[in-house]
Amino acid sequence: MALIPKTERHSDRDEKVAAGKLHATQYIVVLVLAVLAAGMWRLQVLGVDNYRMLAEANRVRKDPVRAPRGKIFDREGRILVDNYPSVSCFLLREQVKDLNADIPLMARGLDLPVDAIEATLRRYASSPKYVPIPLKQDITPDEQAFIEAHRNELPELETFDDQRRLYPRDGFAAHLIGYVGELSAEDLNSAKFAFYEPGDVVGKSGVEETYDEILRGKDGSRDVIVDSHGKEVGQLGQQIATPGQDLRLTIDLDVQRAAELAMEGHNGALVAMDPHTGEILAMVSRPTYDPNQFSVRLTKDYWSQIVNNPDHPMMNKTIQAQLAPGSTFKIIMSLAGLEENVAQSMHVMCNGGATFYGRFFACDRHHGMVGIDHAIPWSCDTFYYTLANKLGIDTIAKYATEVGLSQKTGIDLPDEAAGTMPSTAWKMKTQHDKWYAGETISVGIGQGAVQVTPIQLARALGGIASGGVLKRPHVVFPDELPPEMASAIESSFPGSGDRVIPITPENWETITNAMAAALGPGGTAGAAHLDGIDFAGKTGTAEVISHSAGATSLGTGATRANAWFVGMAPRRNPDIVVAVLWEHGGWGAGSAPVAAQVINAYITKQRKKEGNLVRVAEAPKPAATPAPNPDGGPTASVAPAVHPGAANLPAVRQP
Repeated sequence: MALIPKTERHSDRDEKVAAGKLHATQYIVVLVLAVLAAGMWRLQVLGVDNYRMLAEANRVRKDPVRAPRGKIFDREGRILVDNYPSVSCFLLREQVKDLNADIPLMARGLDLPVDAIEATLRRYASSPKYVPIPLKQDITPDEQAFIEAHRNELPELETFDDQRRLYPRDGFAAHLIGYVGELSAEDLNSAKFAFYEPGDVVGKSGVEETYDEILRGKDGSRDVIVDSHGKEVGQLGQQIATPGQDLRLTIDLDVQRAAELAMEGHNGALVAMDPHTGEILAMVSRPTYDPNQFSVRLTKDYWSQIVNNPDHPMMNKTIQAQLAPGSTFKIIMSLAGLEENVAQSMHVMCNGGATFYGRFFACDRHHGMVGIDHAIPWSCDTFYYTLANKLGIDTIAKYATEVGLSQKTGIDLPDEAAGTMPSTAWKMKTQHDKWYAGETISVGIGQGAVQVTPIQLARALGGIASGGVLKRPHVVFPDELPPEMASAIESSFPGSGDRVIPITPENWETITNAMAAALGPGGTAGAAHLDGIDFAGKTGTAEVISHSAGATSLGTGATRANAWFVGMAPRRNPDIVVAVLWEHGGWGAGSAPVAAQVINAYITKQRKKEGNLVRVAEAPKPAATPAPNPDGGPTASVAPAVHPGAANLPAVRQP
């Protein structure tokens, strides 16, 4: 038997192994093809709807549509705050991988500092990438052209139509109206703004803040088709934005204009109110600011100019300035003295001051013998030093608290201050010390620890002139708000509210007649009298330096006395009360003409409405001793005034 060579036997084995591998490979290939076919079936048949949605998402962008804020009108429907169409630039982070490389070009084209863009990116770093970042508001036509010309280099930049606030010029009614601004990082971390998004614009002060909920409306959106560069090529649909509700204020534009002009060149505050209702007719705080600067991105230069101004232009001094009221407080002292049956029989010899507890307290002049009828129009400090010493601090504090001092009024504006009315309990609580009788003397003329705001003083003296009827001040008509909103506003701004305090008719007439005499010959505000108008009021000179240094030491510059005046027309049941604070204005008589301008504008307008510009305002019939008529002629004879709180008064108390 012939032998097969060894080499041939190995070759046959190799051929058999290669054939097995081939078959295995074929099976693997078939299996892979089956898996791929199944995958294609799943992608193209079973998952067609899901992947169609994903594909749509890659070419559809959701653009925000800002809701225009509600407009703001005065009481007669004249527009105060409007909106204007604007264009804003937003940054779309999904359109580019490396934003940092594009920042220098964006900064040049949009006229923005590089660090400002970087700060904006850091602020929105934690928000989802699909959220557009507001990069610059109210861009110029040149900046719009830059964005269009650089679509390929900067696909992340997009322009959206917007609505911007348009406020009156020159800071007109700025503190009353307020301003809007973009939510800050601190705002977004507070519970108040828990449901807001970065970039949302909200009211930041004044009416804009208080009534933001109804003014701001509800934003919408647009679904637009974009190409690979992010350029819009079509629109699929939109969610319509819901505009905010319009708001009508109690402000009278004509009275506000008169108040703004009257306060020109004066730092301080002026507030005019209808004491019958509590409606604010005008509100001015000086110096002012331009809220239009806040409706777009605020510049560092303007913000620095505002915050470094020592006169505090951002403070609404009508509700936030807490200062000694000076002699305007003597009306409250007179109320306390008369109602306690002390002042009626008081006659004090004024020889330029008096000594109490070993200390001399000065008066501005030698008034001679003074009773209550002359103490108010002459503003005799010596009389009120003596009255304060007789009443004591707690009795004074009782009446001051009854007319709303040391409490917020509840006006529907943010950040109202409460002021201070000292008492024995107050000093023990705040200073852990007892009250000394000598401290009461300065309180009698509105000095010492007494601090009030202009709105408190207007309400208090207007309420006294109204026979003890005090109304909560407000700048929006409550009955024009949704009931739940009106209730929420009242709860959010607690204060002394509406109230009636007892004032006997005789005391009411004594006080109001004496305030009318203050505007007549010999009165502290005689130079501000208005012909044919029953104009009453009280001046106040609040010393910044110690009053004991001498009544003529008004100081200079920052130490000069503050000049107060509270006036009303007519003297009883007034239709308007005006409180004026002129910071460092000197004698209170200097503020009386400021109030007179506003009173005159208001009365003239009312008479125009009635079609009678020549009728002399009728003054209520005075009590036994008539107050001097500002015109020097006889006082008009009319029916006795009706005490508004007569139904709520107890029997007349006898001395």
